[in-house]
Amino acid sequence: MLRIEGLTKSFGKAGVYQVSLELERGQIMALLGASGSGKTTLLNLVAGLLTPDSGRILLEGEDLTSLAPERRGLAYVFQDHALWPHLTALEHLLLVMKEPRKEEALALLERVGLSGLEGRRPHQLSGGQKQRVALARALAAKPRLLLLDEPYSALDPVLREELRLEVAALLQAEGVSALHVTHDPDEALAVADRVAVMEGGRIVQEGPPAEVYARPSSLAAARAFGRLNLLPVEVCGGQVRWDGVAWPVEGLREGQGFLAFRYEELVPSPAGLLARVQASYGGRGERLCRVRLAWGEAVVKLEARPGQEVRLAPLGPLRVFPR
Repeated sequence: MLRIEGLTKSFGKAGVYQVSLELERGQIMALLGASGSGKTTLLNLVAGLLTPDSGRILLEGEDLTSLAPERRGLAYVFQDHALWPHLTALEHLLLVMKEPRKEEALALLERVGLSGLEGRRPHQLSGGQKQRVALARALAAKPRLLLLDEPYSALDPVLREELRLEVAALLQAEGVSALHVTHDPDEALAVADRVAVMEGGRIVQEGPPAEVYARPSSLAAARAFGRLNLLPVEVCGGQVRWDGVAWPVEGLREGQGFLAFRYEELVPSPAGLLARVQASYGGRGERLCRVRLAWGEAVVKLEARPGQEVRLAPLGPLRVFPR
């Protein structure tokens, strides 16, 4: 449906460089990365708010690269809602509908949880309600593609979690494709069918979120999802060894590197490496401990007390990236 081919836009050291992506009809793709990685620049290129230096943007086979934003058939949901202060929630929808129908607009407001609030203006709505109006307005335009630029970043954590799941379900029910910019890995894992990790204006890995989380192809892709331990190690013959214990690793086969593993990838095992618990932390349905291993300190998912000694082993081969 959406095809991006070698898209480049340079702002000196910033910008995007040779980005190529494909998004199928009905899919949500998250663009994940730190601030300055090029996510919003890429979104603005697709929207037509920026002109690329090179490359093409195709939607359903149509070349959008040189089209004005209003001719692309897209809708954009911004971080700050971008609502008009003098219009009611209902009027926002009617304004963008090709054939304004009050009943259809009211039904859409009901689907996003705003039933009974159609007569309210932005100053009479909460932050979450404003974001729902912005989403309903975008869907009312019946876009070929929806663009979301960190739409929940200004909301409190609980509302953010509720709304992102509701929106993902709504987009799936409506069959709307979306490009979703976020720096929140939990958001990418929760709502996206595919994720593209960006660093320095380039795509460093693209694929299903769970796959990229579990098998990052680079240190940048590993860091993008958080919950990561990095320990300096020496690799010999595809293994790291200490005190008679050898762990098989992937990636670097020989030399110095960083052993990278998630909190849940080390588990108690009688044949594991000895570790001493330094501290214990509470979490959502889990207990995390900071432990001292032979190569340094790490955080692991573990039920234990400070001062306790445990033996830990990996669930499978861990990854080592070059130093």
